[in-house]
Amino acid sequence: MSIQHRNTPGQDSVGLGLRREMLDEFCQQVPSAINFFEVAPENWMTLGGKFGRQFKQLTEQHAFFCHGLSLSIGSPEPLDSHFVQNIKRFLDEHNIEVYSEHLSYCSGTGHMYDLMPIPFTDDAVIHTAKRIKQVEDILERPFILENVSFYAAPGAQMTEQEFVNAVLQEADCKLLLDVNNIYVNSINHQYDAAAYLAAMPTKRIAYLHIAGHYEEEADLMVDTHGADIIDPVWALLQQCYQLHGVHPTLLERDFNIPKTDILLNEINQIHQYQQNALTQQSILRKA
Repeated sequence: MSIQHRNTPGQDSVGLGLRREMLDEFCQQVPSAINFFEVAPENWMTLGGKFGRQFKQLTEQHAFFCHGLSLSIGSPEPLDSHFVQNIKRFLDEHNIEVYSEHLSYCSGTGHMYDLMPIPFTDDAVIHTAKRIKQVEDILERPFILENVSFYAAPGAQMTEQEFVNAVLQEADCKLLLDVNNIYVNSINHQYDAAAYLAAMPTKRIAYLHIAGHYEEEADLMVDTHGADIIDPVWALLQQCYQLHGVHPTLLERDFNIPKTDILLNEINQIHQYQQNALTQQSILRKA
């Protein structure tokens, strides 16, 4: 799948998660280093008034991706098709082709407003893949699945790595590879982050996420998106570019959000790592 948009970001593009408090500034000017924005449709599709007008202005001028929060793709309850139809209307209205969601669930008989781990089982692979295909049929767009941070693995019959690859294969869908989630999980569950990264299917990667997290204890990391990116995660991103090639990369920052000129430090660092990787790949091709 190629990411399509009237302003299609290239492989060496860098994006930023858009927050409402950024609207006034970015409706005046968007820094050239920000090549696309990402939003959770749940947070934007009911907006009207000033926010709605500002958002429409930005989607008419810039490339946007959507990253959902509450689809609950692994839920045991029937798929909320009405909710998915609302997302489709939102994507159509704003000419957004890229839609991703978490490999998790957040609803059963109620809605928990948190991302819960799907049991790593064969049955869950088949169940989740069927629901992904249902969503694709409604959205009329490819489904992109994100590897998530998790803190327990109830009923696991395989590793997280095996489960992610099995769902991608069964659903024949693309991957939103979250580099920070790999690092967080590698600490919390004591596995080799580099080995996990290498096991991800290159051809399925659509784009990347990178973010900061919170260190609760030396062996407990919490995926918060509320802090600066740390050196081991930067190193993992560089390994990702070396192993899988350069892909559009989104900086997530959900709270403790600094001013734009501070955020641009990390955005420009991503650009630099992308260019370094592309230069190295060009040298190798010519060798």
